[in-house]
Amino acid sequence: MPPRSQPTARQRRLGAELRKMREAAGMTGRETAELLGVNAIQVSQIESGRAGLSEERIRRIAVHYQCADVELIDALVAMATDRARGWWEEYRGVLPSAFLDLAELEHYATFMRVVGTAHIPGLLQTEDYSRAVFAYRVPELPESELEPRVTHRMRRKAELSRPDAVPYEAVVHESVLRTRVADRRVAREQLVELLVQSERSNVTVRVIPFDVDGFAGAWAMMLYAGGQVAALDTVQRDAPYGTALLDASAELLAMRTLFRKVESASLEPAKSRDYIHRLVKEL
Repeated sequence: MPPRSQPTARQRRLGAELRKMREAAGMTGRETAELLGVNAIQVSQIESGRAGLSEERIRRIAVHYQCADVELIDALVAMATDRARGWWEEYRGVLPSAFLDLAELEHYATFMRVVGTAHIPGLLQTEDYSRAVFAYRVPELPESELEPRVTHRMRRKAELSRPDAVPYEAVVHESVLRTRVADRRVAREQLVELLVQSERSNVTVRVIPFDVDGFAGAWAMMLYAGGQVAALDTVQRDAPYGTALLDASAELLAMRTLFRKVESASLEPAKSRDYIHRLVKEL
């Protein structure tokens, strides 16, 4: 089978975890190649996500790497053997791969924690709010580029309402709630949408008011997505020229700590809803 030309973020993560496992065992790619009966180039393709592995081979090299983390191995096997085609694949070749990677990350997450300090988090946006955000891009997007971005974002929202929806906690700064990305109507509808979503049993929305003391985290935008095991957690952050997916253990620890600091500056969920209600009345 030829190597994949466009591995997904999930496939790349599987390969990266296998590489980490090999390096922790102090083994070379050539040694792994000999074990599997392939060449070193094929091992490189496996570890970059461009080639897959069967369950039997994953368990075989895990034993060879002396990895005793059974839950991690089972999670990697599940990643390798999942052949399901996600709805986001319909957008391949239409949108940049980062959009597809984000939808895939959200779909497989076991929980999500998000900090919004520039915009309302994507899964909580209304269609008009989303359109206004994308339309502000420089250079401006043509309609043929704008609409797929909006429809993709609206389809992502289904993650919050599916039968097996996972816990989703969003911390949003008051500046985001008060910023009118479009007009008064769009602003009001967006606040109402936040209230509607916050009533879901799996959704928690917290607000950081302007007058709270000790909050210096305006730069702290992130999505923290839980994996099947903690070692497979992932953080998505905006970068100057796109987005970045972080998965190193030190990075994950730093982002968990950062989220706790941001969360500690926010109001409790009930008080946050009351706060949003007051902002709606102002409009």
